[in-house]
Amino acid sequence: MPASPFPKQQESKPHYFGHRDRLRERLFNVGAEALQDYELLELLLFTAIPRRDVKPIAKALLAEFRDLWTLVNAKPERLLAFGLSETAAASLIATGAVALRAHKNAALKGPLLNSWQRIVDYCRAALAHETKEQFRLLFLDRKNNLLAEEVHQRGTIDHTPVYPREVVQRALEVGAGALVLVHNHPSGDPRPSKDDIEMTRAIADACRPLGISIHDHIVVGSGEVASFKALGLL
Repeated sequence: MPASPFPKQQESKPHYFGHRDRLRERLFNVGAEALQDYELLELLLFTAIPRRDVKPIAKALLAEFRDLWTLVNAKPERLLAFGLSETAAASLIATGAVALRAHKNAALKGPLLNSWQRIVDYCRAALAHETKEQFRLLFLDRKNNLLAEEVHQRGTIDHTPVYPREVVQRALEVGAGALVLVHNHPSGDPRPSKDDIEMTRAIADACRPLGISIHDHIVVGSGEVASFKALGLL
């Protein structure tokens, strides 16, 4: 049986108190860039786990989840199964949500077609770790500024039902002049399927008479994305 990442601490003068102070001082004096991933994770865990040495916990978490972004985007049940308390799990999940929201605010500001890579980077960050398919809509105005971004449908591990009439109706409600379609492939392979292609064409056909453009359909895999426009499918 592997050693527990939650070692017991002696009651008197825990050694990690001084370590926590030193780590905070390094953060303030030399900046986060100078800290290793496990040290940043320690800082997040200090408040949630006040009476344990969190260094071995942080290292065990990174060994289990591979990297910080995967960790802070993990499902609550997986973090709890690892042995974290609800408080610690909530702290990590909230950190991931704050980071993604800040990324969204920065990436989707201004005319989006001026820097298409911003959209791709945000979509990858938002969907690469999802274990079930999601179909999202980015609604743009006539100047290609973002009006709204919504999860339109959630599906299974390999299918999300999408109905063109509902997409058009929502675009009209928002007042969009253009759309970017986004969905993920939990399998990791971003190549569009036959169903993806047929569904995209059906949405484009439904939007065209109303003057609503489909700028692209982005499919997010585990580390890569596919663009319908780049592939000549739109």
